[in-house]
Amino acid sequence: MELSVVMPCLNEAETVETCVRKTIAFFEEQGIDGEVIIADNGSTDGSQQLARDAGARVVAVSDKGYGNALMGGIRAARAPFVAMGDADDSYDFATLGPFLAELRDGADLVMGNRFKGGIAPGAMPPLHRYLGNPVLSFVGRLFFGSKIGDFHCGLRAFRKESILRLGLQTGGMEFASEMVVKATLARYDIREVPTTLSPDGRTRAPHLSTWRDGWRHLRFLMLYSPRWLFLIPGLLLMTLGLVSGVALSFTTVRVGDIAFGVDTLVGASAMMVIGFQAVVFALLTKVYAMEEGFLPHDKRVQKIIDWWSLERGLVLGGLLALAGLGGLVASLMHWRGNHFGELDPLHSLRLVVPSATALMISLQAVFGSLFISILGIRRRQHPPLTDAADEAADVIDAAAYAVAAEGPAERSDEKADEKAEDKADESTAR
Repeated sequence: MELSVVMPCLNEAETVETCVRKTIAFFEEQGIDGEVIIADNGSTDGSQQLARDAGARVVAVSDKGYGNALMGGIRAARAPFVAMGDADDSYDFATLGPFLAELRDGADLVMGNRFKGGIAPGAMPPLHRYLGNPVLSFVGRLFFGSKIGDFHCGLRAFRKESILRLGLQTGGMEFASEMVVKATLARYDIREVPTTLSPDGRTRAPHLSTWRDGWRHLRFLMLYSPRWLFLIPGLLLMTLGLVSGVALSFTTVRVGDIAFGVDTLVGASAMMVIGFQAVVFALLTKVYAMEEGFLPHDKRVQKIIDWWSLERGLVLGGLLALAGLGGLVASLMHWRGNHFGELDPLHSLRLVVPSATALMISLQAVFGSLFISILGIRRRQHPPLTDAADEAADVIDAAAYAVAAEGPAERSDEKADEKAEDKADESTAR
C-alpha cells in the first residue's frame, strides 16, 4: 500500500460518502494502492456507516478536536505516504496526484496553496481570505523562516514516519500550524503545490470558530518563538531604557519645547527592568524547550548557556548589586549632607533610580542563572531489562545462591580428605 487518505469527521453525513467515493475513484484511475481512513470524532448522525458503505475504514478517536482526530487517523494509516483533508467536500481529492508525485520525489511534507490554485466564490469568508490566513501565514514565515504561502491549507500530504517523528502535541485547529512549524524547524523538505477550494457541501455551520481558532493559531506561533515573544521586545526595551537612562542620569534632555527629566528617568528604569526580564525569559524558555524536545537544539543558545554558567551569573549579579549598593550609599551621604531633610528630586532621583535599577537587575541575573542551572540538570534514565536479561539474571542469582549454600560442605569434605591423606602418608613413612 502506498497512500492513506485521512479525513477527520464529526457529523459529516451530508458529504463524507461523496469524499470517500471520489478518493477511491482517484485510486482506481491512477492505479494507486491506497485506502481511505475516516477518523471519527464522535459523530451521531450516522457518518460512520455511510463511510464504511462507501469503502472507507473508520477509526474511532475519543479525544475531541481537529488535531486529535487527525493524529488518530495518521497513526492508524497503513501506508508510508499519508494525505489529509476535510470531509466536507471543499477539497477535491482527485487532485492528489501532484502531492503524491512530490512525495515520491523525496519531499517530507507537501502543502496545498489555495491562493495560488484558486478559491471559488463563497468558499472562504472574506475575513479569513483577506485578513486571517494572510496575516497568520505572514507571521509564520516571519517567526520561523518558512517559505509556505498558505499555512492553514487543509489539503496536504506527508511521509507518515517524518510527521510522527515531530511529536505533534496540539489537539485543536492549531494542529495545522504546528505541523508546518515543527517541520520547518526540523529542516524537512517542504514543498507547495497549487490547490483549489470550493464551497463545502454542508447545510450546517462549520466547526471552525473565526476568532477563537484564529487566536489559538496566533498563540501557538508566539509560544513557539521565544525570540519574537520575549527576546526582540526585551532587547528593544533594554536598549531604549539604557540609552535614555544614561542621558537622563546626568541632566535634563530637551527636544524642542519638551523637557525629559527625572520622571522620564523612572520610566527608562522600568523599561530596563522589563526588558532584561524579557531577555532572561527568552533564554529560559529556549533552554526548557530544548531540554524537553519541543524545539530543536540551537547551537547559538548552547554557546550562551555554556558561557553564562551559574558562577558567571552570580559574579555578574554580585557586581551589579555592589554598584547599586554603592549608589544607595552615595544617596544616603547626599541626604546626610542635607541634614536628612527634604531633598531636591531633580538631584536625588538621579542617584536613587539608577541604583535601584541595578539592584533589581542584579537579583534577576542571579535568579535567572540559578533557574537555567536547574533546567540544565540532566535526567538519566537507565534502560529497562529485557525478558532475556531478566532470565539470565535469575539464573546467575540462583547459581550464586547454590554456590554459597554448598560451599561450606564442600570445603569441609576437602579438609577431611586432606587429613586422611596426611595420615596415610604418616603411616607409609613409619
